[in-house]
Amino acid sequence: MNMEVVNISRPEEDINVILGYSHFIKTAEDIYEALVTSVPGIKFGIAFCEASGPRLIRHEGNDNELIKYAVDNCEKIGAGHVFIILIRNAYPINVLNTLKNVQEITRILAASANPLQVIVASTEQGKGIIGVIDGYPPLGVEGKDEKKERKEFLRKIGYKL
Repeated sequence: MNMEVVNISRPEEDINVILGYSHFIKTAEDIYEALVTSVPGIKFGIAFCEASGPRLIRHEGNDNELIKYAVDNCEKIGAGHVFIILIRNAYPINVLNTLKNVQEITRILAASANPLQVIVASTEQGKGIIGVIDGYPPLGVEGKDEKKERKEFLRKIGYKL
C-alpha cells in the first residue's frame, strides 16, 4: 500500500469544500438538486468518481469555474465513490442537513473553508481516502476575552440572537 497527501485546490481562499462518499451514478444530479433548492443564489461545482462501470468523473453545477476545480480535485484524489463540492455564496452549515438526506450519500468527511488535505491510500485495486487534515492545529485554549469575541462574532453575522 502507498499513501499520498492531496492538497485540495480552490479558486479563492473563502470557497467552502464539502468532501464525502456516495454510492450511485445519480449522485451528481441529486446533490445538484439538494444544493440549488437549499440556498437562493448559491454557486457550486460538484464532481463524483464512479467506482465501477465506465468509472468516469461525473460533474454538475451552476458555476463553471467551481465545476472545473471539483473535477480537477477528483482527478487528483482518484478514489472511487468520492464526491467533492465547492460552494460560494453559502456555507456548509446551510446545506449539510439537506446533503445528509440525499439517499446515496454514505459519509461526509469534511466541510470547510480551511486549507484541506486528503490522505489517500492506494493498493493494486485502487484508491481510498484514509482521512483529512482540515486547517491547522490549535495554538492555545480560549480565554474570557476570546469567548466574548466568539459570541459577539456569531451575533454580528446573524447566527445567534
